[in-house]
Amino acid sequence: MPALVFAYPGDFNTPTGGYGYDRRIVAGLRTLGWEVDLVSLGDGFPFPTEETLRQAEARLSSVPEGSLVVVDGLALGVMAGAMERLQDRITLIALVHHPLCVENGLSKEQAEALFQSENKVLAFARHVIVTSPATGTQVEELFGISSDRITAVLPGTEKPEPYERPQNDVTRLLSVGTLLPRKGYDLLLTALASLKELRWHLDIVGGLEADPECYQALLGQARELEFLDRITFHGAVPAQDLGDFYRSAEVFVLASRYEGYGMAYTEALAHGLPVIGSGGGAVKETLPEKAAIYCGVEDVDALRDALETLISDREKRAGLSTEARKAAELLPDWTDAARKFADLLQDNGR
Repeated sequence: MPALVFAYPGDFNTPTGGYGYDRRIVAGLRTLGWEVDLVSLGDGFPFPTEETLRQAEARLSSVPEGSLVVVDGLALGVMAGAMERLQDRITLIALVHHPLCVENGLSKEQAEALFQSENKVLAFARHVIVTSPATGTQVEELFGISSDRITAVLPGTEKPEPYERPQNDVTRLLSVGTLLPRKGYDLLLTALASLKELRWHLDIVGGLEADPECYQALLGQARELEFLDRITFHGAVPAQDLGDFYRSAEVFVLASRYEGYGMAYTEALAHGLPVIGSGGGAVKETLPEKAAIYCGVEDVDALRDALETLISDREKRAGLSTEARKAAELLPDWTDAARKFADLLQDNGR
């Protein structure tokens, strides 16, 4: 039986796209016959305490010598010292959802420190797995990693059973993602500010605790715009409950500044939702032209125009919805993703 150590930061059950990817890949590998040993590296990444780093290294030092070890990039990116010391004991596979150093909201000093650490630690990896071709290109260009050491394993997408979408007098907008500056909720609220005369309600589903300052700023913005009765912050919800939000929505919108892939977009497509999205290369690659309106990056005018169109035009929404379901049929499922992940592990194991 092939064996793997999968090391991750924080709580493995955190309801975000990145952790969801990790969980589904691990489950898929086990179904394929892999023995997967989960190793928690502790909390606070990517800015852990020195004690957390020390304990994380100790946990990885305790795995059997020669182990094949996948480390999630949220932790790996700041573990250069540990990996330098462990490089002769383990075979390291890096799983990079997106480079830490390009996260929004970092100071110049933080971004530079993360770049230096990621640049160093990725050199110790036998192979780098990314979640989109765009992220692969970014890793190659940022850190000088040879393209033959980088492989994209796209997230899978579950296709729900057919259902009838409710028809509401008020257009239900849905946005899914942790409340962080990178997710662009401030841009979305600004775009909606000039559409007060239209009938809409925005449901935001995503963790509120990752950046409390961001959440408070959004509450303040919503209060200033007199939107508190038109926006509901639901916080994070269990994965099994998320489908209810997709099924009750009529438009999916996420105004991200950057995404390594954007699993929420593909989930929306699978549920037949017309999509409004932004976020650079990975998002542009993910969104089918006939099923979505792509708005570039930080383009509030384009967001506003797209929102106005889809809130006002039910026929346009229906057309995009039909194309979304067609596009979703071409997306990989989680079995495909796990099988590709497993093949890479086999090819790069000792």
